[in-house]
Amino acid sequence: MTSFPPLLFAGRRYAVLGLGNNGAPAVRALATMGASVRAWDDNSAARQALGDIPGVTLAPFESLDGMDALVLSPGIPHVLPKPHPAALMAREAGIPILSDADLLYQAVRRAGSRARFAGITGTNGKSTTTALLAHMLATAGIPVAAGGNLGPASLSLPCLPDDGVYVLEMSSYMLERLQDLHFTVACLLNLTPDHLDRHGDMDGYLRAKWHIFDSQRSGDLAVIGFGETPGASVSRMVDKLAASGDRVLTVSGQSPDADLSGAGGILRDATGEIANLAEAPALPGAHNAENAAAATAMALTLGVPRAAIAPALRSFVGLPHRQKPVATIEGVLFIDDSKATNADSSSRALNCYDRLVWIAGGVAKAGGIADLAPHFPRIAHAVLIGRDAPALAETLAAHHVPYTLAGTMEAAVPLAHDLARQTGATTVLLSPACASFDQYKSFEHRGRHFADLVHGLAGTKGEG
Repeated sequence: MTSFPPLLFAGRRYAVLGLGNNGAPAVRALATMGASVRAWDDNSAARQALGDIPGVTLAPFESLDGMDALVLSPGIPHVLPKPHPAALMAREAGIPILSDADLLYQAVRRAGSRARFAGITGTNGKSTTTALLAHMLATAGIPVAAGGNLGPASLSLPCLPDDGVYVLEMSSYMLERLQDLHFTVACLLNLTPDHLDRHGDMDGYLRAKWHIFDSQRSGDLAVIGFGETPGASVSRMVDKLAASGDRVLTVSGQSPDADLSGAGGILRDATGEIANLAEAPALPGAHNAENAAAATAMALTLGVPRAAIAPALRSFVGLPHRQKPVATIEGVLFIDDSKATNADSSSRALNCYDRLVWIAGGVAKAGGIADLAPHFPRIAHAVLIGRDAPALAETLAAHHVPYTLAGTMEAAVPLAHDLARQTGATTVLLSPACASFDQYKSFEHRGRHFADLVHGLAGTKGEG
C-alpha cells in the first residue's frame, strides 16, 4: 500500500461542496494529487477545520465554469427533494456530479494499478458485510482497503497494488453519482423502504441501488440477497443481470434455495458445507447468515481459498453498535444495536432473542414500528426514549405490549435492568428502530452513551 503520485490530477479542477466526513478527505486527497480545488461548506466550523491547503480555495460557488467535476457530499441532494443550487449549476454547465468513490477509481487507474473493486449496498447489513469481506481478504493475505459509506472516506484510502482489493460500502446517495467505477464483484443485500424523500418512491430507491451493477462486464460477479424467498422483483433482477452476461449468485440466511445459503446455521453452496455459523459469535441471526453468505460469495471470487472461510468467520469480531454485547449484570446481558435506525433493522435483532426488555425510540421512520408486530411477543417490556416515543407507545399499546416512557437513555438503562430482573428476561436490547438526531449526534454517539451507562451500572452492582 502506497500513497498516490503527487501529480496524478495535475491540471484538473474540482469543486467540492460539503466538508464533512466525505468532503474534507476528498479536498485533501485531490489537492495532494495535484488538482486545483474550490471548496465550500456553509458551516464555518467545517471550513475552519479544513485549514489552509495549497491549491485549495475556500469560497462559495458563483460559477462552475472550467471545473472537471462537482463532488457533492452524500447528504446534499442533487435531484430530490430539491436539488442544491450547485447541482443545478453543474447540470446547466454539463459538469458531472461525482461521488468520491468514483474519483478513487479514477485515481487508482491513473496510478497504473489494476486493483479490483468490490461494492456492497442494501438497506441493512452492508457495513457488516463490508467489514467481513475485508477481514476475509486480509486473513487470506490479499492486500485490502475498506471504506466508503462505512468510513474511512473513499479518497482517504491508499493506493493498492495490482493484486489488491478495495471493498466499498455504497449508499444509494453515492451510487447515484457514479461515472467510471467498475466493480468486479457487486452485491445488493436487501431493499426495504428508506430515504424515500431522496428517491421519490421504492422504484426510485431500487434504481439508485441498481447502479452498483451498471459497469459490470461479462464474467464479473453480481450477488443478490433474497431473504426468505426470492420474490418476483428479485427474480426479475437476477434474470436481467444474467441476460447482460453477468455471473449471478443468490444468497440467503434462511432459504436453502439460494445459491449460497446460511439456512439452519450452516453456510453451504452447491459443493457442500463451508462453515458452521454457530462458531461465529459475532454473526448472530438469519440476517447475519445472509451477510456471511454474501461476503463468502464475493471472497471466493476474489481469490480467498474455500478452506480459509470458516476460520475467518470464527475470528471476525463484528462492528460496533451492531448487536454488540456490552456487559452482563446480575444475569442480564446488555446488547448495543444502536445502528438499527429503522424497523427492518430492529426486526433482525429482535428475532435473535426469545425474551427481552427492548429500549427503542428517537426519530421514527415512515411507518414507525408497526411492521415489528410479529416480534412483539418476545418483548417482556419496552422502554421508550426520544422524540417519537409517544407514537411508538401507541403501537405497543394496540398490541398489548407493556411499555414505559423513560424519555432519556440515563433513565432507560437502570429501568431496563430492573424490568429484566422482574420479568425474568435475560437480555436488554438497545435496538431503537429510529434515527438518533433528536438526542444524539449519530447512532455511534447513542451507542457509546448506552455502553457508558451500562458500564456505570455494572460498577454500582459490583460487576464493573
